[in-house]
Amino acid sequence: MNRKSKDVYFAEIADLVSSRSTCLRDQVGAVIVKESQILSTGYNGAPKGLPHCSEVGCLREQMGVKSGERHELCRGLHAEQNAIIQAAYHGTSVRGAKMYCTTRPCSICTKMIINAGIEEIIYIDDYEDALAAQLLKESELTLRQIVIPRAYGRNGTNKVG
Repeated sequence: MNRKSKDVYFAEIADLVSSRSTCLRDQVGAVIVKESQILSTGYNGAPKGLPHCSEVGCLREQMGVKSGERHELCRGLHAEQNAIIQAAYHGTSVRGAKMYCTTRPCSICTKMIINAGIEEIIYIDDYEDALAAQLLKESELTLRQIVIPRAYGRNGTNKVG
């Protein structure tokens, strides 16, 4: 029997979580893990109870905003933000945890991850953000990329049968 490594297992869960995203541009998932236990998950989408981009359209598309720019011009929260918020909402400390992400975090999420006390980021797909890269170099965070077969893929494309 070939047993998956914990890194592959949790990265695949992050990929599955991304399938809940309502973003029209990119589906992203995140899982926060401590001592091999899932503390919280998050995917990108609008705040609770508000219409999703899939219902009202994408403000960034309408304004012609390029990927990686002007993150504040979006009605949705990022997967990493939602995972941290869900842990806080339920009173769960993420200090010392790992975060598995389908995409390397942007600068806004990187700052939140640093301040939340998360110690390691394991991501699947790269995302170019010069400020995030600089913040990571200056921090004590460990950053690793992992390769897994993508079941749900980018932009919600289900690659399974």
